[in-house]
Amino acid sequence: MTNREIFRRTLRFEDAPRLPRVEWAAWWDKTYNRWTSEGLPAMGFLEGQAYFGLDPMLCWNFSPSEKPIATQDDYDRVRAHLFRDEIGEGCLAWARQNRAMHDRGDTLIRMQINGFFWYPRTLFGIEPHLYAFYDEPELMHRICADLLAFYRKWLPPVFKELTPDMLAFGEDMSYNLGPMLSEDTFNEFLRPYYLPLADMIKSHGIPLFVDSDGLVDRMLPWLTGAGIEGVLPLERQAGCDINKYRAAYPKLLLLGAFDKMVMKHGEEAMRAEFERILPVMRSGGYIPSIDHQTPPDVSLENYRIYARLFREYTERT
Repeated sequence: MTNREIFRRTLRFEDAPRLPRVEWAAWWDKTYNRWTSEGLPAMGFLEGQAYFGLDPMLCWNFSPSEKPIATQDDYDRVRAHLFRDEIGEGCLAWARQNRAMHDRGDTLIRMQINGFFWYPRTLFGIEPHLYAFYDEPELMHRICADLLAFYRKWLPPVFKELTPDMLAFGEDMSYNLGPMLSEDTFNEFLRPYYLPLADMIKSHGIPLFVDSDGLVDRMLPWLTGAGIEGVLPLERQAGCDINKYRAAYPKLLLLGAFDKMVMKHGEEAMRAEFERILPVMRSGGYIPSIDHQTPPDVSLENYRIYARLFREYTERT
């Protein structure tokens, strides 16, 4: 069974010979630089993942252009430059270029698109974006409607060329105490755009996630009610508890959750962390992985230990 088949069967709550072995965001450059100084041979990105016994995964980013705005007039001025056909055509070309590799089944592809919270933030800036929900509601809806139309135009032909193994809306709309917006704001400004796009993406058989750092507890019913099937990366230091999530949402897809902060402490600490998440590993619908990128305080020796334990625990479910 190929890596791709194992990955997809796991997300369908079906039996597979083992669980997937991915580090969904791979490594910080500082982490990789540390490891090369400690003896890791120089190698390419996919080759490096295979070297540690991981299932190689590429991240495929697709989103409109970004230009700073503050007003309706600003948006009118730059709008034609944001949603250019050349961007969609470039994504289509990437799909054609990588289809053969993906079809072989060993390399997984995680598609990431800017969501309806993240994309307006790239235009306004972080603080002005939060004010814009109140100061520029009409403009916020215009941006999200244009973003939806852009994705609805370009994603179907892209999916015909290459169907990614999962797709995540990049959002980062929580922090360590919870969401950055209220449920009412979510329902007014995000849900109307999530729903039709979620239906279209899932009609192609693609598992659909939201990627949000921070504590996501309060957002889970909002997301599932808007057609989202899964959440990542489930950061432990922010308080995310996947055992609690699995009990409350038996069919929620989960990815991440392994506490990156324990990795520097050696085998005993890492084994305890695998034991913590093991019940969910056995439940299906969960891709175990680091709850963000492996930080540079993790030595090459400790990462080798992690990779060995990862192989062990993904075999024993």
